Amino acid sequence: MEDIIRAGKFEINVLYADNHLLVVEKPANLPTQADSSGDDDLLSILKRYIAEKYNKSGAVYLGLVHRLDRPVGGVMVFARTSKAASRLSEAFRTHEQDRRYLAVVEGELAGERSLTDWLIKDGRTGMVRAVKENTPGAKQAKLITRPQAVREGLTLTQVQLFTGRAHQIRVQHAHAGHPLWGDMRYGHGTPGRQIALWAYFLALEHPTRHERLCFTSRPPKQGAWKLFEGEIDRLIEETDPE
Repeated sequence: MEDIIRAGKFEINVLYADNHLLVVEKPANLPTQADSSGDDDLLSILKRYIAEKYNKSGAVYLGLVHRLDRPVGGVMVFARTSKAASRLSEAFRTHEQDRRYLAVVEGELAGERSLTDWLIKDGRTGMVRAVKENTPGAKQAKLITRPQAVREGLTLTQVQLFTGRAHQIRVQHAHAGHPLWGDMRYGHGTPGRQIALWAYFLALEHPTRHERLCFTSRPPKQGAWKLFEGEIDRLIEETDPE
């Protein structure tokens, strides 16, 4: 770990930093970028961090190349140069990077599944729903979900994305009959329950050195995650570059 950034109630772990990249662990409930809430956001916090750490005057460049929903935490990469931003954006667009998530879903999810749906987002409410393939404006969403363990009517699953649609993991699992634990939008979440979705692994090619970089992040040991600590430890160990 490179550093810890403290901003209000949030602690942001810096996992890696060089002249081209900044990789951090996004805390849950922190917006990725500024939104209508007016709350502090990760992108702004990181720009302030770079300005202070490297004594930069004027505007700090930091490219946002992917996003995580506000309630979701885990590994995120930012670009510190326009060249890195261009190359990383293309890698995310073509899915050359390897992104994996952990989720706890309701019910017993039996066997690995490939889920393909057509999703459409309501621009007024921000809600996403699965629709028929020929629906105007709908975009294809594809993922693979791999169940790891079942306890107390819940399933820990590893999710690998092949598209990057808004709320994709949440909507596709709910559409398949297995909403995420704690999801108040698409499941049966209640106030005080933190959604059980975490970006725990990211592997990508460095934009200038062209070497493979891998990063892991462990979900917090609370909520539904507590039921699956052994399995989570195993998955982190299997993917941890160290």
